[in-house]
Amino acid sequence: MSHGSSSGRSWCRSSHSGDEGDCVEVAFVREAVIVRDSQNPSGPRVVFSVERWQAFLNALVGDGGERGGTG
Repeated sequence: MSHGSSSGRSWCRSSHSGDEGDCVEVAFVREAVIVRDSQNPSGPRVVFSVERWQAFLNALVGDGGERGGTG
């Protein structure tokens, strides 16, 4: 992961993002995880509670990284 800083936060970007910069970055703060577009760092952000972020990651792992429905 690469790290950056903005507003005192440390932003992380996956090393799998590639050179085009088409990715999201996350910052871990006290009781939340903030997600932003790496190409628009001052744009809108999504804030997850720690519990919701963990549920999101668990769903990705449980899905085996496949896209689409379960049917």
